[in-house]
Amino acid sequence: MSCYGSPLYSTSSCFPLVSDALGLAQSHSPHNLSVQSDLKSPSATLHTTPPLPMQSMSDEKYPPLTHQSRIIVVGGGGTIGSSTALHLARRGYVNVVVLDEFEIPSAQSAGFDLNKIAGGAVKEGWRGQLSGEIMKGWREDPVFSPYYHETGRVTGAHRFPEKIAKLRAAYDSAKADGYGKNYEWLDSGEAIVSKIPQLAKGNLKDWKGLWVPDSGWVAAKDTISSVGRELSRLGVQMIFGPSGKFKRPVLSASGKVCVGVETADGTIHKADRVIMACGAWTPSLIDLKGQCISKCWVLAHIQLTSEEVKSFKNIPVLYDDQLGFFIEPDEETGLLKLCNEFSGYTRILHSQTPFGTSHPQDISVPRSHAVHPTDTIPTEGLDDIKYLISTLLPDFQDRPLVGAKMCWCTDTADAEWLFTEDPRWRGLFLTTGDSGHSFHTIPYVGSEVADLLEGKMSAEKQKAWGWRKPTDPNGTGRGGPPPKDLTDVLGWTNGDDEEEV
Repeated sequence: MSCYGSPLYSTSSCFPLVSDALGLAQSHSPHNLSVQSDLKSPSATLHTTPPLPMQSMSDEKYPPLTHQSRIIVVGGGGTIGSSTALHLARRGYVNVVVLDEFEIPSAQSAGFDLNKIAGGAVKEGWRGQLSGEIMKGWREDPVFSPYYHETGRVTGAHRFPEKIAKLRAAYDSAKADGYGKNYEWLDSGEAIVSKIPQLAKGNLKDWKGLWVPDSGWVAAKDTISSVGRELSRLGVQMIFGPSGKFKRPVLSASGKVCVGVETADGTIHKADRVIMACGAWTPSLIDLKGQCISKCWVLAHIQLTSEEVKSFKNIPVLYDDQLGFFIEPDEETGLLKLCNEFSGYTRILHSQTPFGTSHPQDISVPRSHAVHPTDTIPTEGLDDIKYLISTLLPDFQDRPLVGAKMCWCTDTADAEWLFTEDPRWRGLFLTTGDSGHSFHTIPYVGSEVADLLEGKMSAEKQKAWGWRKPTDPNGTGRGGPPPKDLTDVLGWTNGDDEEEV
């Protein structure tokens, strides 16, 4: 799957903060840092607090969690971070602080996007309960419901018998387990066109499909903007710009407790708990011992006329893991987003030393479109998207592609989140490992993080999302071939120095 939504249970996210200087706890003792407190930058929109005494930054005591505890959400302008801040505020925590380099919605978040796939049920048990809570949020929560469009989704398969068999098995399982009672098996291209008439001119020979009526899409960037407005209404403190750009955690004198965060401008933000919600940037900021790898997927758009937009109104999502997918065009801009599938790309940089290690590592480090707006996508990605258009929407095959960019996510080997208190430093919580399925969960995922902080997360979830043995997650739970590296493909960067690339 990709960074835009999952084919069977849907989703997506990433919320980056770039760090200019990463250091080790040993060489950056709190005693060597100038202690300030939440100094406002020109782009910060929040309260200030009195200066902190130096001894508070080296206090060995691990404070109990109360509704007055100071909780910092690093990367709070993105998907998991904004949802976490929202659910903490809704639970009555009155000292929640969002840090992000960019204002909500963070321009470095994968959620900073036109739309995402969302919806669809999963099996019973705790995953079924989670799915139910997510969909309840999309349908009933006024912060989220205006942005959810339940148009249905067709997941297609063709050409390869094993892919068709896998899709059929998913359909049979959904029917047998009861959660797919409204699903339909589409046994031909004609059956698919009956659900998506706009594909009538497409080449759907030998296609099969799965119709999922309780699925659709969400307006991604607009959703995070809505969360941001609610955070402001609830009094959540938000700090952006250099004072919100993560540099490193601040540890107690023993090096065993996280007691705050230093940001790019040198500000020290004291905290009782720190939540790292930095998405694809996390492995380059904190040493995750090989549990995650950051990858990007590509997307582009075609510009439609107002009449063409009307002709696509309420079109179901079409997803195919060989070609890619597209979603109903945006009424306001007339843009139709298209994405290819697999294999994704890494950007391996050498001699990286994320916080927690003194040993240089080769790490995939995102390159933000927000910072490098001339970046587009590899030529082969453009070709893939053009092939998607010529196959499914041939009337638009000569339409130029616009707004091409890369979307960065963090993958784990088993496609499960990494939601855990870091075993090396008390008070530092990791919330990453998107694996292509976080944006769908934004109405509820923050509640899971709040449970983690409060010690309420179930044993099943702790096992699924906890700290795992070191692995190389190039072959991730998404499936598909291993990723290529951006240094090995052409066409995506324009006019930058080779070293910078």
